[in-house]
Amino acid sequence: MCNIPLAPSLEDEVAPHTAAFYRRALQVLVDSGVPFLVGGAFAHACFTGIRRSTKDLDLFIRREDYERVAALMRAEGWSAELSYPHWLAKVHSGEDFIDLIFNSGNGLTPVGDRWFHDNAQAEVLGVPVRIANVEDSMLSKAFIMERERYDGADIAHLIHATAEQLDWKGLLDRFGPHWRVLLAHLTLFGFIYPGERHRVPAWLMETLMARLAAEVRQQPAPQDAKICAGTLLSREQYLHDIEQLGYVDGRLTPASTMTEEDVAVWTEAIPGRSETV
Repeated sequence: MCNIPLAPSLEDEVAPHTAAFYRRALQVLVDSGVPFLVGGAFAHACFTGIRRSTKDLDLFIRREDYERVAALMRAEGWSAELSYPHWLAKVHSGEDFIDLIFNSGNGLTPVGDRWFHDNAQAEVLGVPVRIANVEDSMLSKAFIMERERYDGADIAHLIHATAEQLDWKGLLDRFGPHWRVLLAHLTLFGFIYPGERHRVPAWLMETLMARLAAEVRQQPAPQDAKICAGTLLSREQYLHDIEQLGYVDGRLTPASTMTEEDVAVWTEAIPGRSETV
């Protein structure tokens, strides 16, 4: 069992009618036995104590469980739609909604069995639930670097709140070939909290710096010569590289689970995109 002490989750920040919707949905899922994890602002509040208003409830599920979850939600009189088949579905009750997340928007982090191991337990809106692990939350947040949203501060706060309990080796394993992104966030943590740098294990920083030093001395692999992995960080800000400069979209390499159709649909959903193309 995860031994990270949890702060109270959100309650006052959610309107009563919205809280009732979330509470009922959580209870339905708990009663059904479908595996799910609470993430987003509710989980962030549990781990860090940072409380902020939220427009939705984020639940992580396996993709193969979506149809069963959707049926349970519809039986309550709510609508359920597979908004973006490669990563996200939504449950609506009037203007309120719940996000059902089974991957990341860039296709890098599908929710699998590893997500459901050694989770912390908490009461969210009075319902006993399991919370997404800090390591998985950090992995999914690390790649969110849009113009309108950047989750780096969330990562810094998660490290600050949980550094001594983090599974650092597991975190390194989760990032795999994308270890440079992890190094970037850990470097920023040391900049943000200069007096807390020692809380990131020395062996981890030394491992990452050794990898960086070795890579600097190497020539790029031929298959990497014309790839832009920026699209794994932002769906919008590197489209110029793909559309005008001829780079291969990083989301269409083996790093991601996305297809060309997924990329097209996700790109079309960029606010204002249809008016500029």
